[in-house]
Amino acid sequence: MANLDYNELKQDPERIVYVIQEIPGTKEGRPKINIMGAQKFGKIKVLLREDSQMIFSPGPIIFELRRLLKEYCSTDYLLLTGDPAIIGVACSVVSDITHGKYNLLKWDRQERMYYPISINLYEKGKVDE
Repeated sequence: MANLDYNELKQDPERIVYVIQEIPGTKEGRPKINIMGAQKFGKIKVLLREDSQMIFSPGPIIFELRRLLKEYCSTDYLLLTGDPAIIGVACSVVSDITHGKYNLLKWDRQERMYYPISINLYEKGKVDE
């Protein structure tokens, strides 16, 4: 019988990188940008199709994002792609789930890589004027 290492059993489940919307061009098989660099932060999970829009009623998108993000945890990341209004809703939904603490991936054009950013909306401290 093989010995099991306690640390192997105790590992956290794999992190998830929630991509808010498919990258434009995905339908045709030619996405405009390559997001594979985000894989080093976790398993990629795309939430909405590239043609998803929030025009007159935000309700359906809000309900869908709540359903898709209900498992978001503090070790996961959001990759902010797509419609800015939908990005705003996704950040709001995650903030509601995590009490204002969540992670983003920010693309650095100069270094050509993603950097993690931790958000804490309720962090205490002084605001410089």
